Amino acid sequence: MNRVWHPDAVHAKANAPPVGKARGRGRGRGDGALPSTPRRNVAVHSTAPQIPPPASPARMKRRHYLILASFALVVIVPLVVSFWYLESRAADQYESITGFTVSRVDALPAPAGALPTGLGQLSLGMSTDGDIVQQFIQSQKLVELVDARVDLRAKWARPANDPVFAFDPSGSIEDLVDYWQDMVSVYHDGISGLIQLRVRAFDPRDARQIARAIVDECTSMINRLGAKARSDAIRHAREELDHALARLKAARRAMTAFRNRTQIVDPQAAIQGQMGVLNSLQQQLASALVKLDLLQQTAPVAGPRAAQLRREIAVIKKRIAQERGKFGKGNGVAEGADYASVVGEYEGLSVDLEFAQRNYLSALSGFEAARAEARRQALYLAVFVAPTLAETAQYPQRAQLLAELAFFLSLGWGIAVLVAHTVRDRH
Repeated sequence: MNRVWHPDAVHAKANAPPVGKARGRGRGRGDGALPSTPRRNVAVHSTAPQIPPPASPARMKRRHYLILASFALVVIVPLVVSFWYLESRAADQYESITGFTVSRVDALPAPAGALPTGLGQLSLGMSTDGDIVQQFIQSQKLVELVDARVDLRAKWARPANDPVFAFDPSGSIEDLVDYWQDMVSVYHDGISGLIQLRVRAFDPRDARQIARAIVDECTSMINRLGAKARSDAIRHAREELDHALARLKAARRAMTAFRNRTQIVDPQAAIQGQMGVLNSLQQQLASALVKLDLLQQTAPVAGPRAAQLRREIAVIKKRIAQERGKFGKGNGVAEGADYASVVGEYEGLSVDLEFAQRNYLSALSGFEAARAEARRQALYLAVFVAPTLAETAQYPQRAQLLAELAFFLSLGWGIAVLVAHTVRDRH
């Protein structure tokens, strides 16, 4: 018979008296044996924790199959297709590298007193010139020039079985410019002014030809900029010279009109002559006064000799007064003008004439310097690394493209799964 173990049974057995001892005691004492006490029902409270039933084995559910299917569809299948395309259909691309910089010849030293012509500042610096070239390389104008020169559409559309990396010949100029941004890379160091150009094509000779065409077009652009700057500098110098010449002619005409009106060639010389006359009259007056004083001491005051001396002194004084009046307002030298006004006007005209002459000489020197500087090239493109001819294909970088594709596909798939679980839990 199978026995079933129960914790209450253990507890009751522990509290029950020993059976053997009770029987022996009864036999030894006879009737005095104690009667057996009836067993009491004791309530037993179990303190053991309640253990939940074991969980059932995990099983794949429908959503798990959907997650795996979405991973295979979103990540695995595109990776397999991309790997197949890169290995079997993608054409090899070769890269041609060239390096150049924009240099300029320092301006010739201008003659002493020459006005600045601006030729020494054809560019604001190496970095600015390099930025101009960099922007020109990325412009649609250069794409059109190079396309007309080497037929970019034909060279970049050669692999017909590679529609992803090859160019569609029927595309517009905007499409060609976008494709140009992928196949032509330019790196400019603003500190040193060095520019590195990288051009890719499906044939190494085509890549080198395109790179040479780009360098030639950039050289032509730089030459046009230099020619335009030199032309502007010469034109500016010519305008300054014409203005200075016109000012000099006007100053000379004003001086000539002043001399014709006053009939004085040099007021300074005229004043010196007038001062000589006045000094001579002063000497004559002093001599006549001395003679009169001597005559009055030896002869009668009313004598004819004394009267003549007095008349002479009066005439000399009158003449001195008239000569002195010429230096101030009053009696003028010509048309009521006085020497002070004449000298002031003459000094003003002299200053204008002297400044006009110096300005003309300075403008003439600047113009000659501009013409001399324009005869040499001040801005040019210096190529220090000629376009190279590649021997091995460097593009497309298949391993890198697959790694990047796997990363972004996995990231997008993970975000989509998290969003789907979040929406499911909320509902």
